Amino acid sequence: MDKAGVPPKKHETVNHSQKEYVRLGTDIDTNTVESAFSLIKRGIIGTWHRVSAKHLPAYLDEKTWRFNNLKNPFLFRDTMLRLIAESGVQNPHQSRMNMPSL
Repeated sequence: MDKAGVPPKKHETVNHSQKEYVRLGTDIDTNTVESAFSLIKRGIIGTWHRVSAKHLPAYLDEKTWRFNNLKNPFLFRDTMLRLIAESGVQNPHQSRMNMPSL
């Protein structure tokens, strides 16, 4: 789930058969993938209740977007601005700024 413009990191693994879940002194662990799976599971159980194979890519796209925006403090603002721009509604503050002065 790399964000656009961020080069992918080298893929590392942990050895679960040797009871290794975290490689100490590094950022190599299974927490990220377990967190992503948890978000998907909660979406299925709590929101969608059922997932069809036909629409699975759409469900996964939504959860990928949510996971990538977990720490975005401006998520609501960014979403609203995008929705307004897509709807074609003119920003009332912007129209006042473009009005000729009297």
